[in-house]
Amino acid sequence: MTRTMQAVEIIKPGGPEVLELCKRPVPNPTHGEVLIKLAYAGVNRPDALQRAGLYAPPPTASDLPGLEGAGVIEAIGPGVTDWAVGDQVCALLPGGGYADYVTTPAAHCLPVPQGMSLDQAACLPETFFTVWSNVFQRGGLTAGERFLVHGGSSGIGTTAIQLAHHFGARVFATAGSDEKCAACVKLGAERAINYRDEDFVEVLRAEGGANLILDMVGGDYLPRNIRALADDGRLVQIAFLQGPKVELNFAPVMMRRLTITGSTLRPQSDLAKARIAEALREHVWPLLDSGAVAPVMDSEFALAQASAAHERMESSGHIGKIVLKVA
Repeated sequence: MTRTMQAVEIIKPGGPEVLELCKRPVPNPTHGEVLIKLAYAGVNRPDALQRAGLYAPPPTASDLPGLEGAGVIEAIGPGVTDWAVGDQVCALLPGGGYADYVTTPAAHCLPVPQGMSLDQAACLPETFFTVWSNVFQRGGLTAGERFLVHGGSSGIGTTAIQLAHHFGARVFATAGSDEKCAACVKLGAERAINYRDEDFVEVLRAEGGANLILDMVGGDYLPRNIRALADDGRLVQIAFLQGPKVELNFAPVMMRRLTITGSTLRPQSDLAKARIAEALREHVWPLLDSGAVAPVMDSEFALAQASAAHERMESSGHIGKIVLKVA
């Protein structure tokens, strides 16, 4: 008989209330994949976009939300040699993380860092893959440069602040309250800017401009980011919470030799994600093993409370990561 598992599905596009418990067959790992019995799953903005009908999963991915998780490998597919049944892992997922079991390419798994709990480990893949690939690989951040991250108290922001600070950058962050700003400074930001009270453009221009900006806001932040950049600066766009369309004067981009780039993680090839995993294992996992860098945890919800977890995330009241307890 086909084994079944508990999962959370999106019954129709809409708000958090469209997330409902269901029963699904336990997936089987195919060539190069592992089956993970999840203990925790991370909750991320792309999950909410998928729930709202604005971010369709790839054709071969599960329709269930959930792009990261941590647990124990229960089965391995043909061709998998790097992992064994019983190994504890955290993994980037193509989808399907809001469930008892999930399959993912074995090359997208990483070991649970030494001394780290599974709830913390479940917070690592989506944010660390995103930050490493965009800030360091695409954005080329180097020691001594001025780095601005918007949404500094988010999962992405708290990760970016820690890594940029560790690798020697001067870190600036924006956030929407004094409490969030204080959290950013504690993590390594030289200056946290409460965007309700201060203009980040003026702050960064007074410092000589940002060499690199990581932005997930979009909208009217795009022309303001251009003004906040130093000559030869780079803007990396990873989301558009305020919309993807805006009028922009490209003359400063040309005259000041600015670079505008961006990416999304989920549509990238399995090989590209595997290469990011390899880089993380080499450059970042030793920092997690030593405790020099750690995920910032906001709150935990039961799997059946996925809608409440989404409400918490979309309220923007959280600092750091939100997780679902699966097992």
